[in-house]
Amino acid sequence: MILTFDLPAIVFAAALVFARMGSILMLLPGFAEPGIPIRIRLSFALAFSFAIGPVVAPLLPTQPDTLAGLAGYVAGEAVVGLMIGAAARMLLSAASVAGQVIGYQSGLAMAQAFDPAQGQTGALPATFLNLLFIVLIFTTNLHHLLLQAAAGSYMVMPAGQTPMWGDAAEWALDLFIAAFTIGIQLAAPLVLFGLVFYLGLGVLSRMMPQVQIFFVAMPMNILIGFTIFALALGTMAMVWLERFEAFTATLM
Repeated sequence: MILTFDLPAIVFAAALVFARMGSILMLLPGFAEPGIPIRIRLSFALAFSFAIGPVVAPLLPTQPDTLAGLAGYVAGEAVVGLMIGAAARMLLSAASVAGQVIGYQSGLAMAQAFDPAQGQTGALPATFLNLLFIVLIFTTNLHHLLLQAAAGSYMVMPAGQTPMWGDAAEWALDLFIAAFTIGIQLAAPLVLFGLVFYLGLGVLSRMMPQVQIFFVAMPMNILIGFTIFALALGTMAMVWLERFEAFTATLM
C-alpha cells in the first residue's frame, strides 16, 4: 500500500491554521504577556497548530488556484485571530479599570508601578489585579478553555469566509462595554466607601475648619480602603472568572 501526500494542500492547511492560532496566541491573556519571549510564543503557536490541524482540517476551504487567493485566505485568518485575541485581552483590561478606580478611592492613585500585563505603569491596585487574574487563569485551568475556544472558533467563524464586519464591530463594542462594566462592578465596594468617606470628610471640614483634615484622613483612608479591598478580593476574582469563562463559552 502506497501512501500519497498532497504537499501543497498540507502546506496551505498549515498556513491557514497557523495564521489564526498564531494571531490569537499573540494576544491571548496568559500566553502573550510581554515577559514571554516572542520566539517561545511563536513556537507554542506552531506546536498548537500542528496539534489541532488534523481536527480542523475538514473545516478548511479548498486550496485556491492563485497566489493572491492564498494570500487573501491567510490574511483573513490572521485578522480573525487578532479579533479573538484582542477580545480576550479586552476583558482582562477590566482589572485595570477596577484597579484605577480602587486607587482613586483609596488614595493610592499616585502610587505608580510598572504593570507587566499592560506594558506600562499603572496604579498599584491595577497592577496587582492584572497579575492576580493572570495567575488565576492558570491555577483554575482556565487556559485549557482558552485553547479549546481558540480551536472551536472555526465553528463560530468558519475559515475562508469574509467576517461580517458589522457583527464583529458590534461584538467588539459589547465587549468593551462589558469590560468597563465589570471593572466598575469589581470596584463597587471601594466606590461606595469613597462616597461615604469623602462625604463625611466634607461635613467634618465644615464643622471643624481649623483641623487639617487631609493629614488626619489619608492614613485612615488607606487603612480602611486596604481592609475593604482584602475582604472583597475573593468575590472580585470569582466574578471576573465567571465572566471570562462565559466569554470562552461563546467561542466553543
